Amino acid sequence: MGSVYAALLGKAGHEVWAIDTWPEHVDAIASSGLSVSGASGTFVVDNLHVGRAPRDAGPCDVWIIATKAWAVDEVAAEIAPLVEPDSIVMAFQNGLGAGERVARHIPPDHILIGIAEGFGSSIPDPGHVHHEGMRLIRIGEMHGGMTDRVKRIEQMWHDAGFNVRAFVDVTLMIWEKFLCNVTLSAPCAAFDVTVGELMSNPDSWKVALGCTSEAYRLGRAKGIRFSFEDPLRYVTDFAATIPYASPSMRLDHLARRPSEIDVINGMVVELSREIGLDAPYNESLCAILRHRESQFDMR
Repeated sequence: MGSVYAALLGKAGHEVWAIDTWPEHVDAIASSGLSVSGASGTFVVDNLHVGRAPRDAGPCDVWIIATKAWAVDEVAAEIAPLVEPDSIVMAFQNGLGAGERVARHIPPDHILIGIAEGFGSSIPDPGHVHHEGMRLIRIGEMHGGMTDRVKRIEQMWHDAGFNVRAFVDVTLMIWEKFLCNVTLSAPCAAFDVTVGELMSNPDSWKVALGCTSEAYRLGRAKGIRFSFEDPLRYVTDFAATIPYASPSMRLDHLARRPSEIDVINGMVVELSREIGLDAPYNESLCAILRHRESQFDMR
């Protein structure tokens, strides 16, 4: 997703630094530009700067942290010395707790939360990003409310070609995306299927919707006032827009690297236990995927 953000913002004329620790990807962008395919069309963006650490870019007006959840602490700590009084830091992670992880290193008044919904992005080759759709980018202040700066950021992303909307209630927008993550992430990884393949198999889709129901029950118990009454219809409608997508958790397992299981389906299990609820669908999938990850060579 970070490559999608960089490509469209760079294409719109902004000075963009694409920071990544994957040398082949960074080198390909530096030498041949960033190739984009999918829902935004097919094009190459050749005006991006590249680096392997935030210090390569120096101070920026807007920082977009699009790493895995487990990398946020390290990246936010590297950004912290470069943050200026008016800098904005946008946390774009799956699951729960993205803003809180950034706030361990950067004052919360700099932080905006971003939620990417319905992109189905992947990197087929170094220097090439593909995305299946573009349903919605949701943004909001970490502590809620509608401010001039979040409206300004909304306009900037809109002008760059994103379908984007600013929200007053950031907690609601996080939880509504969280339901979709929970439904698709661990099930697609466990069954090793795309979203469409997951939906087309009644047995696997039943498991996925079981995960949805447990997350929805947890959210209601924690006081989340969802904008819909039928969570199963909500996630089904969402999933139907990206049938060929593979959630990042499946992509992680195909690459034999650790996933974000702890902040997505694992969070349903952890938070349910805290308030005396069971989450057997999510708990079972977490056990399967954690066992599989224990077999990966992490060197």
